[in-house]
Amino acid sequence: MSTGPLFALSTASVYPEPTSAAFEYAGRLGYDAVEVMVGIDEVSQSVDRVRSLIDAYDVPVCAIHSPCLLITQRVWGTEPWAKLERSAEMADAVGADVVVVHPPFRWQREYARGFVDGIAKLEKKTGIAFAVENMYPWRATSKREMQVYQPGWDPSIESYANTTVDLSHAATAHSDPVAMARRLGGRLRHIHMTDGSGSAKDEHLVPGRGVMPCGDLLGHLAESGFKGHIVMEINTRKAASREERESDLLESLAFSKLHFARTPS
Repeated sequence: MSTGPLFALSTASVYPEPTSAAFEYAGRLGYDAVEVMVGIDEVSQSVDRVRSLIDAYDVPVCAIHSPCLLITQRVWGTEPWAKLERSAEMADAVGADVVVVHPPFRWQREYARGFVDGIAKLEKKTGIAFAVENMYPWRATSKREMQVYQPGWDPSIESYANTTVDLSHAATAHSDPVAMARRLGGRLRHIHMTDGSGSAKDEHLVPGRGVMPCGDLLGHLAESGFKGHIVMEINTRKAASREERESDLLESLAFSKLHFARTPS
């Protein structure tokens, strides 16, 4: 059993290629595991088909990302708690120990009202860690922000037992991911390693190509004995070829392993 973190690849990182491609890349490029983003690709919604990919490529699944994006609001129905239950069932069935979930949108009033307590109850019931992810205010301009998440976009100010820090979301929120990680302490279970420029757009750049302190966060994680998941979740949609996408996936993995392994000064 590994004593350090798992360096994993999100299936979102290979879009528009299918879920199966993420397993192929992960196995060939030396990733430890895959995070399955449950989305519009029917393979990502099927326990049996995900299990087949695990067997075919000999790559485990460390996490399931629940379908809570705007574009996946109707995947697995529209009742949010039922979707989380199903995410936990999939995680258990494929051997994953984490479900990544976003906080509710403000217009999901009933779901949002009981969200913090409901997550704690789900964790106790299922034995799966629900790692609530940091999000960001929506900004139309540099001066106008709209708070669309309830109870809020910063999980460090709530009582969640398990959380996810996403560096692209931190860039969009103009928040410091290292400071957030320090506030979270042992409640930090999962990382979406990526980058951003600080624009209003959620960019998911290759680590090191934006303004986020990616290396500093990895150094902090190493020094604090982090043993969770470090997941590459980058945007390769504009890659001109599979070779360019592969290069970005390799660079992201190499960057993360190098900065995690560096000797503290």
